Amino acid sequence: MTEHALAAHPDITALIRIALHEDLRFGVDVTCAATLAPGARLRGTVRAKEPGVICGMWLFQSIFTELGSDVQVSELLADGTTVTPGTVVMTMAGDATAMLLAERTGLNLCQRLSGTATLTRRYVEAVAGTRAQILDTRKTTPGMRLLQKHAVLAGGGANHRQGLFDQVLIKENHIALMPAGLLGSGPAEAVRRSRQQVGEHVRVEVEIERLDDLEPCIHAGADIILLDNLAPAMVREAVARRDACVRATGQARAVLLEASGGITLHTVRSFADAGVDRISTGELTHSVRSLDLSLRCTPLKDLLSRDQAP
Repeated sequence: MTEHALAAHPDITALIRIALHEDLRFGVDVTCAATLAPGARLRGTVRAKEPGVICGMWLFQSIFTELGSDVQVSELLADGTTVTPGTVVMTMAGDATAMLLAERTGLNLCQRLSGTATLTRRYVEAVAGTRAQILDTRKTTPGMRLLQKHAVLAGGGANHRQGLFDQVLIKENHIALMPAGLLGSGPAEAVRRSRQQVGEHVRVEVEIERLDDLEPCIHAGADIILLDNLAPAMVREAVARRDACVRATGQARAVLLEASGGITLHTVRSFADAGVDRISTGELTHSVRSLDLSLRCTPLKDLLSRDQAP
């Protein structure tokens, strides 16, 4: 989804409204009301305070729109841009009150998204030269999934499913609660049932914890097999067994292998070197550290308190 489409998405509009409501629950910024002269205008500059990858600065314009303000945003760095300390990320100019109302909501969102983009880029760089693709998960902050998954793309990663609606992902709890069928009561039977239910045009992914389940799941019609909490050596064996199984059956359909579970920036290369196609990690969104950004303002005309105003 493009930045323009995201900016107009009702989920993003709702998120901005909620965030602003947290600050303006009673409709006023008491500090601005007490200190700013009527009509005061500011010029603001947002800078990076540490190295990283920028994402989401365009949200400031959406916040100003929601506030009904005509503050103008300029020098806006594109999502995915690498910055160093001191880099100007964005400038803005206009109504002082609107800029100060928007400051924290905008920075909270952009810092978090930039943190995800930055960490994703590090993961992508760590597996460079391998076939492995870095993916996110559904371990996102409620209400922020569209933005956080966009930030993963900005960092060079890829998105897993957006939600429960767009792909089958069979995990251990589904299998544990499933009654036995034609292929027994394990992962392969879950794949068979899912494929029968959704047809050929919806991806079916299944989690396995034992390599002996690999070939049966391939034969049952899995598109992706998730290797959960398996060591790199076992992942390497799974790749070899997948390749042998596909050759033996002569099937043209690719069966992707995805590693997940306990993978960190320090260990991700070992999984990529094992030959896996996809590596997914919730760390990109659920425990990321925000990138440090700051907004500093200067007056476009005299910024006086009400007591000093003529």
